[in-house]
Amino acid sequence: MRSANINRVTKETQIRGSLSIEGKARYEISTGVRFLDHMLELFSKHGGFDLALVARGDLDVDQHHTVEDVGIVLGQLFAKALGDRKGINRAGYFVLPMDETLAVVAIDLGGRPYLVYDDKVKTRLVGDLQAELLEDFFHGFTTHAGANLHAKIMHGRSNHHKVEAIFKCFARAMKFACSKDSRLKDQLPSTKGLL
Repeated sequence: MRSANINRVTKETQIRGSLSIEGKARYEISTGVRFLDHMLELFSKHGGFDLALVARGDLDVDQHHTVEDVGIVLGQLFAKALGDRKGINRAGYFVLPMDETLAVVAIDLGGRPYLVYDDKVKTRLVGDLQAELLEDFFHGFTTHAGANLHAKIMHGRSNHHKVEAIFKCFARAMKFACSKDSRLKDQLPSTKGLL
């Protein structure tokens, strides 16, 4: 099983995480930001990943350090669990309708970090989460996972649905990108021979 454990401690946050890619969608999440917890629970469930993540951050200052650093740790967990990345599909995408909302997420685990993010959220808060920090979360993830991620809301009304649809798409795109192709199990998914 591909799994990883990370313990990241800074002066602003202390985050402990574990991940099993071939999981059973079990999760134990506590970040101090309940809406972020809910999104990571959705991510675990829809990706089939086992994810445990406990974060203690300086929420008395702002949510920024906690939200961004949780994204960093999630990226580090996947980078470590994927190892040399031999045999993985590498890329995946998903399109998800959620009532009036339609989301699209595409990801490439090819080692070159890049983020294109457009959630069309028009409020400062979604639940208790500062909505603008979602881009920082995904930037932290892409940088530390070595992933190219495009996440876009095509249309929608509910800001809750917009964010939730992105996380469900993200999970399902990651599920496919991380999965292995048995025919190519000893090969890197690149003509360069290097990721």
